[in-house]
Formats: sequence, C-alpha cells, structure tokens
Amino acid sequence: MSITSAIIDDLSREPPIAAIGSNWQLLTDQVMGGVSKGTMVSDAVAGRPTIRMRGDVSLENNGGFVQIALDLSPDGGVVDASAWSGIELDVFGTGDDYGVHLRTDALTRPWQSYRQTFKADAEWRTVQLPFDHFIPHRTDIQLDTHRLRRIGLVAIGRAFSADLALGALRFMRLPRSVKETSS
Repeated sequence: MSITSAIIDDLSREPPIAAIGSNWQLLTDQVMGGVSKGTMVSDAVAGRPTIRMRGDVSLENNGGFVQIALDLSPDGGVVDASAWSGIELDVFGTGDDYGVHLRTDALTRPWQSYRQTFKADAEWRTVQLPFDHFIPHRTDIQLDTHRLRRIGLVAIGRAFSADLALGALRFMRLPRSVKETSS
C-alpha cells in the first residue's frame, strides 16, 4: 500500500512550532507600509486544536494581506516535494476565500510566489491543492517542487475580516486517475 500523505503540521506540538520543527510566523502588509492587522493564536475550533489567523485586511496604503507562513525546513533550506502531487489542508472559516502561496529558493523578490485559492467554509473541510494548479505570480519561473522553501496561508486582495483556522497541513499524493483528469 502506498503512502498518500505526509504531515507538515498536525498541531501535535505546541504552536507556533509545527510538527516538522519550523515556527509559524504572522506577516502583514505592514512590512511594506500597509495597515492590515492580524493575529495568530493557538486555539480550539469546533473540537480541534488549530493555528488560527484573524485580522482585518485593508487596501489602504497599497496594502492588502494578512498571512501565516511556515518554512518547510527548520533550517530555512529547501524541501524536495517532487514525490507528492500537492498540498492538503484541514480548514475551518467563515465562507471566505483564502490563498495558499508557495515559494522556492529560485524566487528572489518577496512579492513572487505560486498561488492557488480555496474556500474555508464554516465547518471542517479538507482542501486538496494539486501542485500543477498553482499559478506563478510575478515570475516567469515555473514551480519546481524539488526546491520548495515556504508555504503561506493568506487573506489577500480585498478588504475583509479574515478568520481562518488550520487543523492540519500535509503533502498529498493524488491517485493516478484523479491526477490525469485534473490536468
């Protein structure tokens, strides 16, 4: 039987420390002059331990994001995720859309990433995001899953009150028939 997922974070350690040993970080557009505000806390949501991101996303001063991010290697180096077909996360929210942003060591500017969106409903749900559906943002370099560095969960691009709970984060492998039909 083949392994179909590998834990990145299952909230088994005391947040902000992820199961892989890296620390979750809260980032907002204030690093570039924006005024969005956010918090990241360890919380229980609907009976599950979570990392919870809340905040007010503002478009003032050319801003527009609140993010929780995790280096995929505790030393900040790269991780080879080429054996996996994507990212899987267990989320709970308020019905809003959020983004998953991936970074590799080939990206040199902070605004560059590979992006995919998902909806976080007001119930626990597992979201599967295949690597081949991530879109390069402000880069011509294609996503190289041999060289992943960081993952971010992002409230971005519109003014709203973000509330996203993450219960688990995994690399996942889609069955061959699903992978072939999603291309």
